[in-house]
Amino acid sequence: MSQSFTIAARFNGPPNSGNGGYVCGILAREIEGPAEATLRIPPPLERPLRLSREGDRVMLHDGETLVGEAAPVALDLAYQPAPSLAEARDAARRYIGLHDHRYPTCFVCGQARAARDGLELFTGAVAGRDMVACTWTPGADLADSSGLVADEFIHAALDCPSYWSLPRAGAMPALLARLAAVIDGERPEPGEELIVAAWPIKSEGRKHVAATALYHGDGRPIARAQALWIEPKA
Repeated sequence: MSQSFTIAARFNGPPNSGNGGYVCGILAREIEGPAEATLRIPPPLERPLRLSREGDRVMLHDGETLVGEAAPVALDLAYQPAPSLAEARDAARRYIGLHDHRYPTCFVCGQARAARDGLELFTGAVAGRDMVACTWTPGADLADSSGLVADEFIHAALDCPSYWSLPRAGAMPALLARLAAVIDGERPEPGEELIVAAWPIKSEGRKHVAATALYHGDGRPIARAQALWIEPKA
Protein backbone atom coordinates (compact mmCIF):
# COMPACT_ATOMS: atom_id res chain seq x y z
CA MET A 1 0.00 0.00 0.00
CA SER A 2 1.34 3.39 -1.03
CA GLN A 3 -0.88 6.37 -1.63
CA SER A 4 -0.81 10.14 -1.58
CA PHE A 5 -2.63 11.96 1.20
CA THR A 6 -3.05 15.66 1.98
CA ILE A 7 -4.09 17.12 5.34
CA ALA A 8 -6.58 19.87 4.54
CA ALA A 9 -6.07 23.19 6.32
CA ARG A 10 -9.45 22.74 8.02
CA PHE A 11 -8.02 19.91 10.12
CA ASN A 12 -5.36 21.92 11.91
CA GLY A 13 -4.33 21.70 15.54
CA PRO A 14 -1.78 24.48 15.97
CA PRO A 15 -2.31 26.99 13.14
CA ASN A 16 0.29 25.54 10.78
CA SER A 17 0.08 21.79 11.42
CA GLY A 18 -2.46 18.99 11.44
CA ASN A 19 -4.52 18.06 14.47
CA GLY A 20 -2.71 15.19 16.16
CA GLY A 21 -5.74 13.01 16.77
CA TYR A 22 -7.00 13.40 13.21
CA VAL A 23 -3.61 12.44 11.75
CA CYS A 24 -3.26 9.52 14.17
CA GLY A 25 -6.71 8.41 13.02
CA ILE A 26 -5.63 8.45 9.37
CA LEU A 27 -2.81 6.09 10.30
CA ALA A 28 -4.83 3.93 12.70
CA ARG A 29 -7.67 3.26 10.26
CA GLU A 30 -5.22 1.18 8.20
CA ILE A 31 -4.74 -1.20 11.15
CA GLU A 32 -7.28 -3.72 12.41
CA GLY A 33 -7.96 -3.49 16.14
CA PRO A 34 -6.17 -1.29 18.69
CA ALA A 35 -3.44 0.86 17.16
CA GLU A 36 -0.73 3.08 18.59
CA ALA A 37 0.13 6.07 16.42
CA THR A 38 3.22 8.19 17.05
CA LEU A 39 3.86 11.63 15.59
CA ARG A 40 7.50 12.39 14.79
CA ILE A 41 7.13 15.98 13.54
CA PRO A 42 4.22 18.46 13.33
CA PRO A 43 2.13 17.15 10.40
CA PRO A 44 2.28 19.66 7.53
CA LEU A 45 -0.89 21.02 5.96
CA GLU A 46 -1.96 21.29 2.33
CA ARG A 47 0.84 19.34 0.69
CA PRO A 48 1.00 15.78 -0.62
CA LEU A 49 2.24 13.24 1.90
CA ARG A 50 2.92 9.56 1.27
CA LEU A 51 1.05 6.89 3.24
CA SER A 52 2.67 3.44 3.06
CA ARG A 53 2.83 0.07 4.83
CA GLU A 54 5.79 -2.05 5.86
CA GLY A 55 4.65 -5.29 7.49
CA ASP A 56 2.18 -4.37 10.23
CA ARG A 57 3.51 -0.80 10.41
CA VAL A 58 1.86 2.14 8.61
CA MET A 59 3.93 5.26 7.91
CA LEU A 60 3.27 8.82 6.75
CA HIS A 61 6.16 10.59 5.01
CA ASP A 62 6.76 14.13 3.80
CA GLY A 63 9.35 13.43 1.12
CA GLU A 64 12.01 11.46 3.01
CA THR A 65 10.93 12.77 6.42
CA LEU A 66 8.84 10.49 8.63
CA VAL A 67 5.80 12.44 9.87
CA GLY A 68 4.17 9.65 11.86
CA GLU A 69 3.68 5.90 12.12
CA ALA A 70 1.25 3.41 13.62
CA ALA A 71 1.30 -0.24 14.60
CA PRO A 72 -0.94 -2.71 16.46
CA VAL A 73 -0.91 -2.38 20.25
CA ALA A 74 -2.36 -4.14 23.31
CA LEU A 75 -4.39 -1.35 24.89
CA ASP A 76 -4.77 -1.92 28.63
CA LEU A 77 -7.28 0.82 29.37
CA ALA A 78 -10.69 0.36 30.96
CA TYR A 79 -13.66 2.60 30.29
CA GLN A 80 -14.71 4.85 33.15
CA PRO A 81 -18.48 5.02 33.75
CA ALA A 82 -19.82 7.72 31.46
CA PRO A 83 -21.24 10.90 32.91
CA SER A 84 -24.84 11.51 31.94
CA LEU A 85 -25.76 13.82 29.08
CA ALA A 86 -26.91 16.37 31.64
CA GLU A 87 -23.60 16.13 33.53
CA ALA A 88 -21.62 16.46 30.30
CA ARG A 89 -23.62 19.49 29.17
CA ASP A 90 -23.08 21.10 32.58
CA ALA A 91 -19.35 20.33 32.53
CA ALA A 92 -18.90 22.09 29.18
CA ARG A 93 -19.79 25.36 30.89
CA ARG A 94 -16.50 25.04 32.83
CA TYR A 95 -14.26 24.56 29.78
CA ILE A 96 -10.96 26.29 30.59
CA GLY A 97 -10.20 26.79 26.91
CA LEU A 98 -12.98 29.33 26.51
CA HIS A 99 -10.72 31.81 28.30
CA ASP A 100 -7.20 30.31 28.12
CA HIS A 101 -6.40 28.58 24.82
CA ARG A 102 -3.04 28.48 23.03
CA TYR A 103 -4.57 27.18 19.80
CA PRO A 104 -8.02 28.79 19.55
CA THR A 105 -8.53 27.62 15.95
CA CYS A 106 -7.84 23.91 16.71
CA PHE A 107 -10.22 21.71 14.71
CA VAL A 108 -11.18 19.70 17.79
CA CYS A 109 -11.28 22.09 20.73
CA GLY A 110 -10.79 25.61 19.38
CA GLN A 111 -13.39 28.14 20.44
CA ALA A 112 -12.55 30.72 17.76
CA ARG A 113 -13.77 28.80 14.70
CA ALA A 114 -16.97 29.42 12.80
CA ALA A 115 -19.95 27.45 14.10
CA ARG A 116 -19.85 23.75 13.10
CA ASP A 117 -16.53 24.17 11.28
CA GLY A 118 -14.72 22.26 14.04
CA LEU A 119 -15.77 19.53 16.46
CA GLU A 120 -16.44 22.04 19.28
CA LEU A 121 -15.35 19.67 22.05
CA PHE A 122 -15.36 22.00 25.02
CA THR A 123 -14.61 19.63 27.89
CA GLY A 124 -14.90 21.02 31.42
CA ALA A 125 -14.74 19.59 34.91
CA VAL A 126 -17.43 17.07 35.86
CA ALA A 127 -18.87 17.81 39.30
CA GLY A 128 -17.53 15.39 41.91
CA ARG A 129 -15.17 13.47 39.56
CA ASP A 130 -11.56 13.77 38.40
CA MET A 131 -12.79 14.01 34.82
CA VAL A 132 -13.66 16.51 32.11
CA ALA A 133 -16.55 16.03 29.71
CA CYS A 134 -18.85 17.58 27.15
CA THR A 135 -21.36 16.47 24.56
CA TRP A 136 -20.68 16.15 20.83
CA THR A 137 -23.15 16.04 17.97
CA PRO A 138 -21.20 15.17 14.79
CA GLY A 139 -22.30 16.83 11.59
CA ALA A 140 -23.19 15.04 8.35
CA ASP A 141 -19.89 16.19 6.80
CA LEU A 142 -18.03 13.85 9.17
CA ALA A 143 -19.63 10.67 7.80
CA ASP A 144 -17.89 8.10 5.63
CA SER A 145 -19.39 6.12 2.76
CA SER A 146 -21.31 3.92 5.24
CA GLY A 147 -23.16 6.92 6.62
CA LEU A 148 -21.48 6.61 10.05
CA VAL A 149 -18.95 8.98 11.63
CA ALA A 150 -15.57 8.27 10.02
CA ASP A 151 -12.80 6.68 12.07
CA GLU A 152 -10.43 9.63 11.77
CA PHE A 153 -12.96 11.99 13.33
CA ILE A 154 -13.57 9.59 16.20
CA HIS A 155 -9.81 9.53 16.79
CA ALA A 156 -9.75 13.33 16.61
CA ALA A 157 -12.44 13.45 19.29
CA LEU A 158 -10.23 11.22 21.47
CA ASP A 159 -7.30 13.66 21.26
CA CYS A 160 -7.70 17.12 22.78
CA PRO A 161 -10.05 16.25 25.68
CA SER A 162 -7.22 14.26 27.30
CA TYR A 163 -5.08 17.41 27.40
CA TRP A 164 -7.87 19.38 29.08
CA SER A 165 -8.05 16.72 31.81
CA LEU A 166 -4.45 17.40 32.90
CA PRO A 167 -3.89 19.35 36.13
CA ARG A 168 -2.22 22.37 34.46
CA ALA A 169 -4.30 22.41 31.29
CA GLY A 170 -4.45 25.81 29.68
CA ALA A 171 -1.44 27.19 31.52
CA MET A 172 0.81 24.36 30.29
CA PRO A 173 1.95 24.07 26.66
CA ALA A 174 1.96 20.47 25.45
CA LEU A 175 1.78 18.60 22.14
CA LEU A 176 0.38 15.16 21.39
CA ALA A 177 3.20 12.67 20.83
CA ARG A 178 1.39 9.33 20.85
CA LEU A 179 -2.19 8.06 20.77
CA ALA A 180 -3.14 4.44 21.42
CA ALA A 181 -6.79 3.97 20.53
CA VAL A 182 -9.50 1.53 19.55
CA ILE A 183 -13.05 1.84 18.28
CA ASP A 184 -14.67 -1.19 19.90
CA GLY A 185 -18.30 -0.13 20.11
CA GLU A 186 -21.02 0.71 17.62
CA ARG A 187 -19.97 3.73 15.57
CA PRO A 188 -22.39 6.66 15.83
CA GLU A 189 -24.48 8.31 13.16
CA PRO A 190 -24.22 12.04 12.44
CA GLY A 191 -26.77 14.01 14.43
CA GLU A 192 -26.57 11.76 17.50
CA GLU A 193 -25.69 13.54 20.75
CA LEU A 194 -22.66 11.75 22.19
CA ILE A 195 -20.66 12.04 25.41
CA VAL A 196 -16.90 12.69 25.47
CA ALA A 197 -15.02 12.24 28.75
CA ALA A 198 -11.32 12.32 29.69
CA TRP A 199 -9.29 11.77 32.83
CA PRO A 200 -5.61 12.07 33.85
CA ILE A 201 -3.47 8.96 34.45
CA LYS A 202 0.02 10.12 35.41
CA SER A 203 2.65 12.83 34.94
CA GLU A 204 6.45 12.49 35.02
CA GLY A 205 8.44 15.62 34.33
CA ARG A 206 7.49 16.93 30.89
CA LYS A 207 5.50 13.79 30.01
CA HIS A 208 1.79 13.49 30.78
CA VAL A 209 -0.51 10.52 30.17
CA ALA A 210 -4.29 10.80 30.06
CA ALA A 211 -7.28 8.88 28.70
CA THR A 212 -10.36 9.75 26.68
CA ALA A 213 -13.52 7.80 25.94
CA LEU A 214 -16.46 8.36 23.61
CA TYR A 215 -19.95 7.12 24.49
CA HIS A 216 -23.43 7.08 23.04
CA GLY A 217 -25.88 9.31 24.86
CA ASP A 218 -27.11 6.37 26.95
CA GLY A 219 -23.57 5.61 28.16
CA ARG A 220 -22.72 2.72 25.81
CA PRO A 221 -19.00 2.83 24.93
CA ILE A 222 -17.84 3.63 21.41
CA ALA A 223 -14.08 4.20 21.58
CA ARG A 224 -11.23 4.73 24.05
CA ALA A 225 -7.70 6.08 23.88
CA GLN A 226 -4.60 6.73 25.94
CA ALA A 227 -2.56 9.79 24.98
CA LEU A 228 0.99 10.89 25.70
CA TRP A 229 1.45 14.65 25.88
CA ILE A 230 4.89 16.26 26.04
CA GLU A 231 5.71 19.77 27.20
CA PRO A 232 8.19 21.43 24.79
CA LYS A 233 11.60 22.22 26.24
CA ALA A 234 11.87 25.83 27.39
